[in-house]
Amino acid sequence: MIVLNGGSSSGKSGIARCLQAVLPDPWLAVGVDSFIEMMPASMEGSDAGIQFAPDGGVIVGPEFRRLGDAWMEGVAAMARAGARMIVDDVFLGGAASQERWQKVLAGLDVLWVGVRCESTVAAGREIARGDRVQGMAALQAEVAHQGVIYDLEVDTTHTEALVCAQKIAAHLRGQAQTPRP
Repeated sequence: MIVLNGGSSSGKSGIARCLQAVLPDPWLAVGVDSFIEMMPASMEGSDAGIQFAPDGGVIVGPEFRRLGDAWMEGVAAMARAGARMIVDDVFLGGAASQERWQKVLAGLDVLWVGVRCESTVAAGREIARGDRVQGMAALQAEVAHQGVIYDLEVDTTHTEALVCAQKIAAHLRGQAQTPRP
């Protein structure tokens, strides 16, 4: 299991696709964006669901949280059933978000990867994408990493997704060769 955490437009999805190409075995990639797309349209903009503020802030309600917990359990179940999983997420709650994943992934081998990108570069990507509320990338660039403990960090500010994926793959190979106590 690989968990990629970083702010919006930091390059997590591109790294996940590149990891699928460079890793020797098949890996499934799932992301928080796909989870949000699975939700009914009525959840967007509701107090119970998810709200995107004009400044790029994201507010999640209790129903979104409940469904998010179920989604996380489903991802963990796929990993426990033998699927190699790459998770692309934004830890809006920093360390608290990582703790939620740690609870769900207990007993699984997990590589925690921080995906960093300077906020100005991420903001430029956000504008180019055209599918995000402007300001989201800048707001999330640091908050997603607050208090989070990583095994490895990559920075996409000036490094292509493929190079970051190769670094992650090399780290995985190194782990596989190092016997665990």
